[in-house]
Amino acid sequence: MNKTGKRYENKKSKMLLHHHFIKIAKKYPGKTAFVDCTSGKSVTYFRALALSLALSRRLGGNDESHIGVMLPTGAGCALSVLGVLMSGRVPVMINYSTGTALEGASGNVRYAQKKCSFQTVVTSRVLMEKIDCPHVEGMVFIEDIVGGLSALEKLSAAALAKLPVPFILRLVEGGEENDVAAILFTSGSEKEARAVQLTHRNIISNIRDFSGAFELSGKDSMLASLPYFHIFGFNPNLWTPLYHGMTIISYANPIDYKKICEIIRDERPTIILGTPSFFWGYLRKSEPGDFRSVRVAVCGADKCADALRQGFMDKHNITLYEGYGATETSPVISVNTPLQNRPGSVGKALPGVSLRIENPEAGPHIKKDCTAGIAGRIMVKGDLVMRGYLGDAEETAGRIRDGWYDTGDMGFLDEDGYLWFAGRLKRFVKIGGEMVSLVQVEEALEKVLPEGVFSSVAAVPDVIKGQKIVAAVTSGIDEMKTIRQLMEYLPNIAIPKHFIVLPELPRTGTGKIDFRRVAGMVQSAIGLKPDS
Repeated sequence: MNKTGKRYENKKSKMLLHHHFIKIAKKYPGKTAFVDCTSGKSVTYFRALALSLALSRRLGGNDESHIGVMLPTGAGCALSVLGVLMSGRVPVMINYSTGTALEGASGNVRYAQKKCSFQTVVTSRVLMEKIDCPHVEGMVFIEDIVGGLSALEKLSAAALAKLPVPFILRLVEGGEENDVAAILFTSGSEKEARAVQLTHRNIISNIRDFSGAFELSGKDSMLASLPYFHIFGFNPNLWTPLYHGMTIISYANPIDYKKICEIIRDERPTIILGTPSFFWGYLRKSEPGDFRSVRVAVCGADKCADALRQGFMDKHNITLYEGYGATETSPVISVNTPLQNRPGSVGKALPGVSLRIENPEAGPHIKKDCTAGIAGRIMVKGDLVMRGYLGDAEETAGRIRDGWYDTGDMGFLDEDGYLWFAGRLKRFVKIGGEMVSLVQVEEALEKVLPEGVFSSVAAVPDVIKGQKIVAAVTSGIDEMKTIRQLMEYLPNIAIPKHFIVLPELPRTGTGKIDFRRVAGMVQSAIGLKPDS
């Protein structure tokens, strides 16, 4: 929504992601599309169009409906996604940072191949060596594909890229807005990873609404350090800047905090997005003035601490705007903005998004929806909601009811319409007959722990109360003092009485705390079998 309160664009106009990219590339042919800080190479929009057309021809030689993409954040991954779409296939984004069981990334590849019924996976020799991933049948390497392009293929692609837009559109695959544009996988932290089908309409509607909230345009440039296999990277860090014709400044290692701060200082992006974990790293490794070019900084995928927000304001005079979303919602559901910002909340719903809070105990004599200030299930409706989970009609029907997507999260709307996140429903535990939010416990710990000490909590079995809370902290602390301080913020049943030290909290590839692994480590530390 812009300052006049109108939608950013007419959402009804038909559009396909790869077709829109072609129009943008033709509009800004000499503009830099990618500054790939990992490889040290830059790519103009014209060259990006020519290469994606060449890749589409190379990848179009089989009858598969899907093609896997397992590449680090950068121009190679972006062009592969474009090439797959132009060839008429659906890109399946594969996580290389974590894996199933003991198989690592190769397990993710095999799982994706089986789940989505395909064989071909575009990956990189450099990546395979770096993550020590064994070869899986069906893998092809981007270095070989690009390096193997003949002079004739290159000339042909360049000639095609010079044709008028209508001619190029006839040469690539078309489709409908409700066709699947990509498949991304859920984390699998609670159960088997699900294949989320996102359509062109899903992604484009979310781009338009998010862009309107911050008045994004081709004049902006985007720092892209988030992995493209995660929706927070795939849409905001890839498709959003391509949609507007921005320059994407990419770097494939989001935890190389010092390097990223140098990139921000030197390349001067105007938009940065990240998780709290990454922003903490940037805050520690940056110098005053490094972020002077940044006009929008959005923090998502995990709770943004008050101390983190204050730290960026004190050091860089930058406001961190917190948002909320999910893979199944393309992803952004709500976000704070310069015009509407309530720190601590996750903002108001985007203009094309409907929100309601459903009472998890609704019944004949209990209202279905919660009133302002009362926590319940966060339910979402709009064009941003996925088509469904591939090959899992039962799970899809369980999560999308009467057009409303059940996020599986708890939260509440205040009287002004701001959404306050209370945590995953799975992160509520019953202790002594009362429901306790583990997120609320972590927020209280954040207030009382010494600076630089981070925490996560887990529930473990207890003979008397059924469950009890144990805290994992990254450094030794004065436990009795901490317990006394927590009494100011928490009821007694919610206060952890046992603390274990984990010098590093386990995290996912996107920087979020891996709560399942924390729980297992906590249980092992106190002598229980994990998941007992």
